[in-house]
Amino acid sequence: MNHHFYMDLALAEARKALAAGEVPIGAVIVEQGKILAQAHNLKEQLHDPTAHAEILAIRRAAEKRGSWRLTGCTLYVTVEPCPMCAGAIVQSRIERLVYGVADLKAGAVESIVNLVQNKYLNHYVEVFAGIREEECKNIMREFFESKRN
Repeated sequence: MNHHFYMDLALAEARKALAAGEVPIGAVIVEQGKILAQAHNLKEQLHDPTAHAEILAIRRAAEKRGSWRLTGCTLYVTVEPCPMCAGAIVQSRIERLVYGVADLKAGAVESIVNLVQNKYLNHYVEVFAGIREEECKNIMREFFESKRN
């Protein structure tokens, strides 16, 4: 799989979020090279605390597939998923998670806890971290610097 290509699509989604004043996180779900869903954060626009890029992409992919089981799918996301999103990744049976930059304050894959590879849960997710890390980090930095100014 070309992780850089699909992460580029996730970064494009993150840029859409940035332009809309949302925290710039983008997600793409791929199955055998076919894009099932793309999304970016919409918490502010939808007034919905669950409207994270990963959750929206999972919902769209499940709807497109006609099943909540996303076995065989890869989720690309620009920032390490939070506990809610990591739980949704496990629940949806996503096979592989590829993310750009760690979230040292809320990450639930490696930074705070690891929910997606927890031996007590019924599903184990393969993880690839640090893909296009600098670009993912820079778009987040740009957003938070603009908020401070």
